[in-house]
Amino acid sequence: MSIASEIEVRSKILVVDDEESIRYTVRSFLEEEGHQTITAASYHEAMGFLREMEFDLVYADIILEGKSGIDLLKDSKPVARDAEFIIITGAPSVETAANAVRLGALDYIVKPIRHGDLMRITDRALGHRRLRQAEQTYRLNLEAIFRSVRDAIITVDEQETVVEVNPAAGVICGIWREEVAGKPLAEISHTCSGSCLEALHDTVTAKERIDVSCVECATDHDPNQIVSITATPLLRPDGTASGGVMVIRNETRIVELERCLAECQHLGKIIGSSAAINKVFSMIEALSDVRTSVLVTGESGTGKELVADALHASGTRCEKNLVKINCAALSEGLLESELFGHVRGAFTGAVRDKIGRFQRADGGTIFLDEIGEMTPAMQLRLLRVLETMEFERVGDSTPVKVDVRVIAATNRDLQEKVKNGDFREDLYFRLKVVEIRLPPLRERREDIPLLVQHFVERFNTKLSRQISGVSESVMELFTKYHWPGNIRQLENILEHAFVVCRNKIITPRELPADFMPAAARQAAGTREHGQSADMRAIREALEQARYNKSEAARLLGISRRVLYGRLERYGIEAETEEEDE
Repeated sequence: MSIASEIEVRSKILVVDDEESIRYTVRSFLEEEGHQTITAASYHEAMGFLREMEFDLVYADIILEGKSGIDLLKDSKPVARDAEFIIITGAPSVETAANAVRLGALDYIVKPIRHGDLMRITDRALGHRRLRQAEQTYRLNLEAIFRSVRDAIITVDEQETVVEVNPAAGVICGIWREEVAGKPLAEISHTCSGSCLEALHDTVTAKERIDVSCVECATDHDPNQIVSITATPLLRPDGTASGGVMVIRNETRIVELERCLAECQHLGKIIGSSAAINKVFSMIEALSDVRTSVLVTGESGTGKELVADALHASGTRCEKNLVKINCAALSEGLLESELFGHVRGAFTGAVRDKIGRFQRADGGTIFLDEIGEMTPAMQLRLLRVLETMEFERVGDSTPVKVDVRVIAATNRDLQEKVKNGDFREDLYFRLKVVEIRLPPLRERREDIPLLVQHFVERFNTKLSRQISGVSESVMELFTKYHWPGNIRQLENILEHAFVVCRNKIITPRELPADFMPAAARQAAGTREHGQSADMRAIREALEQARYNKSEAARLLGISRRVLYGRLERYGIEAETEEEDE
């Protein structure tokens, strides 16, 4: 039998995606490796195939016409219980991944689908399926499983002597074949709790399968590691035990995903739990370990620099430098020198050699803020560097080669600048391999209480204060305000309030005078149980001023005449208790 025939027998794969190009690409990759592949364009077509044929593996797009890949995963369980599922997604999220895994999917793969990623995940899925079959058919194809899966596997004979250990056991458990093969299970040294070894012993003794989920298994390389354990007896036809096999899976990533689902309030210094900011979190997590250039867009004050910090800190480049530069703050000549460096004598004032920021960022990340302000000449030079990762210092002809991940940011509409001829189209597309758009604060108002809490804690520490928070009326003003300056404006307003506040709670009295009129106007039209935020702000100001209307008007940032008009409109006039002085 040929190699292709052997693969065909062991792996039949169904690919489900409503995009013809994706189906063709995945099928071509799989068939190139000898896998028998069938494609379906819809949920209903896929269910028809699953009812008629047995498959080893199913790739299903998360979004299908009328249905989803999750629906297919759930509905196909009665007819395809032995098939492994991989979810295909164009925008991976923590929720998508966690839900898919909970429902039985093994993993997910991200578009665009690359040959190496597809083959790696396919091999893992098929290996996992073969392992489940081996629990029923003794040790069939165990050697192949050892070579292909990333789960740790340890087998023992009926005397509990170690027979085989796969390479993954060394990575996950610190147990290496050359050190333990042929030794009694009880003599294996370990630095963890030893729960896995106990499970393997118990399954051989009791001749029963043992499953242990989410066990802390700290190792030198990962002190926070979480694993799941499956120990299965190997039985002869007469029911006697011939040994046991144990599979240890690193569940740390899944636990982290679930923790994010439960908490999901911050990533690095980015605060929020709204759907809009969770999309940003998901993009950051998906891009953390790749070299791909990222363009961060958003209005001023939305926190674009924080995205760069999070991308760098969460990836494999975190141990190297994150170098930042504001492209709008420097002239063209100075910017060129700062980015690429110069040699002594290159220009007037160049008294010594200087290493540029690209070279300082070698192996790490460079953050180019305000990229839209770069001159055409600098745009051209930057484009050449991005294409080759090679440059020359000013005044030097010796090329310098670097490995740098580029993150750019702008609050400008670069597409419009391209149309106007102010920004190079080729550079735009080179930078915008992936775009992360930061939503303005007005599009994520549900995050305002979290942000307020964060800034209150920060300023309490910074200013040595003990302010507990903001009043209900202040919070209502904040949530109704349009925030043209976004998070930076919120931060500045709260810092101002901290400086002038002499109580435990920040009230409208402590807010900047130029903020109150605009905030009150926006809140005045919204009534809650017959009382608007504007009314509450007026009542609090009157109380603070001991019902002195002139002082109350000053606290609110409005004229006395305007205050009298609002008192009359809201019917508050009768409630005043003291006359103006």
